[in-house]
Amino acid sequence: MSFEWACCGLFLIAALFYVFYLPDRIYLGPEKTRAMYLRERKDVVYENLRDLNFEYRAGKVPDADYQSLKASLQDEAATLLAEIARLDSIAALTPRKTRS
Repeated sequence: MSFEWACCGLFLIAALFYVFYLPDRIYLGPEKTRAMYLRERKDVVYENLRDLNFEYRAGKVPDADYQSLKASLQDEAATLLAEIARLDSIAALTPRKTRS
């Protein structure tokens, strides 16, 4: 019976090690900036607009709902584009560091 307990204990230790062990360096991908986030969000809004237009033409969305959803998505797209333009203008004015 002690052999079974030893095997269970080893298995438990191995499982806990597998679940909770974190190596020294975990690659999380590139760090996202505000501009990167806004561009990703803009792409999602444009895709939603395309899907909405498709579903409206297919007759799945009533006219009143289509108009309100379209206006909402267009407002969000305009806000995102304005914010992206503002960040781009700030980035253009900011001097970049040069390597020596």
